[in-house]
Amino acid sequence: MKKITLEEHFSAPEALGYRLAKQFPANYANDIRARLQDIEAFRLPEMDLYGIDMQVLSLNAPGIQGETDTATAINKARQVNDSLAELIRKHPTRFSGFAALPLQDPKAAADELERAVTQLGLKGALVNGHTNGEYLDQQKFWGVFERAQGLGVPIYLHPNDSPREQLKAYDGYPELLGATWNWGMETATHALRLVFGGVFNEFPATTLILGHMGEMLPYVLARLDERWDAFKPNSKLKKAPSQYIKENMLVTTSGNVSAASLLCALLTLGAEHILFSVDYPYQSTRDVTHFIETAPISDVDKEKICYRNVERVLKL
Repeated sequence: MKKITLEEHFSAPEALGYRLAKQFPANYANDIRARLQDIEAFRLPEMDLYGIDMQVLSLNAPGIQGETDTATAINKARQVNDSLAELIRKHPTRFSGFAALPLQDPKAAADELERAVTQLGLKGALVNGHTNGEYLDQQKFWGVFERAQGLGVPIYLHPNDSPREQLKAYDGYPELLGATWNWGMETATHALRLVFGGVFNEFPATTLILGHMGEMLPYVLARLDERWDAFKPNSKLKKAPSQYIKENMLVTTSGNVSAASLLCALLTLGAEHILFSVDYPYQSTRDVTHFIETAPISDVDKEKICYRNVERVLKL
């Protein structure tokens, strides 16, 4: 079965450098660094071995979101996106890509999104969480959603560490940081800020993509609606929170090799809202492809998840 994956990371020479969790052993970290920068030795052979037809590439976290200087962020984003477009030009049937955005300057970020889509052929943008502690629900960022809606492209909201001042709850428990727990909670909260902040009221055709089977949100939709009902008189929302998640969000399977999680997403969101992803090079391509090939779902739904949905959403 054809497979297209879309949370697949790379590191461009112009990138800021990438952070790996401190608990990773040195040999693992070195292997990840090599795979992030490689195309020919590791990536393409592994794609061929496990039947991945195309990867949609994005800059490894924290990427441009980790830059504190605005001018540097703007320049680096352009350079990274140019490098990604050149890589895609060399391998047009194997790679597509999401732009990196310099959200340190929201107007520049919106302009870079438009340039990346209309001039470079990229398929949207991937944002690595908050930008120096600022979240996308703030109205100064709404121009990025307006531009994305106008271009008809999605924004992929990828995890990042919580801001330092929010990490006190994890003191003494480093094993709860990163992908174990913090990233999912941080990204789910960021996505809910967009819902409750009214972003999807203002830009109803915007599409947000969440990885890791929806960062736990499919599991709590009923609870969100139940508790929102008590705050309805003072809410900005025009409909129940779950409706925004079902109508404006898609989820990928990246980094969540669990039939139970897949079935939960399938029951709450529907097969049309789930996209296949590996989370390369952090997850095993072998394990993830075996998972989706043997998942206890219909072949029709597998086709939607593995390639039909992404072809529709990204216009591949």
